[in-house]
Amino acid sequence: MINTINPILLEIGPFAIRWYGLFLAVGVVIASLIIRHLFIKNDLKEDDALSLVMWLVFGGLIGARLGEVLFYEPAYYLAHPMNILFVHHGGLSSHGMTIGLLIAFLLFNRKKQLNWKKSMDIVSLGLPIVAGCIRLGNFFNSEIVGRVTNVPWAIQFPRHEIPALMRHPSQLYESILAFSIFLILWMVYKKKKFVTPLFITHLFMFLYFSSRFFIEFVKEYQTLTGGLTMGQWLSIPFIIWAVGWFVYERKYIIK
Repeated sequence: MINTINPILLEIGPFAIRWYGLFLAVGVVIASLIIRHLFIKNDLKEDDALSLVMWLVFGGLIGARLGEVLFYEPAYYLAHPMNILFVHHGGLSSHGMTIGLLIAFLLFNRKKQLNWKKSMDIVSLGLPIVAGCIRLGNFFNSEIVGRVTNVPWAIQFPRHEIPALMRHPSQLYESILAFSIFLILWMVYKKKKFVTPLFITHLFMFLYFSSRFFIEFVKEYQTLTGGLTMGQWLSIPFIIWAVGWFVYERKYIIK
């Protein structure tokens, strides 16, 4: 049992280094190195890789915050619009982040005229690393907690509004799944058997949002509609899109 989760890694005077910020930075750096390496290997411009990463960071963060505001607590933020700027209140939405990343990618591609299909597959390889690191940060922040349970590995989250209850460490489940998805994508990418452009992108989309859908069954209830959480409803369109793409492209996938 863990009951002393501290969100702060190090304090120096008035300054504090938080686990969340550290893990986010580590995830972005690792993903950036992967994207840069694959851009160079695929005869794409290294400078474009670094610029694209910056666009994705800003687009992803803006989309993640707006997703939290619009999908989960629109009434609250309509009444308190200034709180939209306070990311520590309410947090970020992974579904909103995905939309923000897509918009940032499309805008950057419009400016630079990349080989967008090849570039999108490369970017998709780095995304699970960032997602897994973010969930580790969520764990140390005692946020996005799991439902109450009596499993042997249940954890108390001291910063949660009801800290005494034992819960699923759902953030760790998501983190492990995200890193596992990266390994799957990397192995598929290295095999070179799947030759259709955007295969990696849609495989990421299917694996990540399918895992998100099922993890929601052990996460604390959020907005519940029709027996499903908001996170599950938001995952369904991505899953349907990915499955539809695989069905449409099935005769071209494997040579």
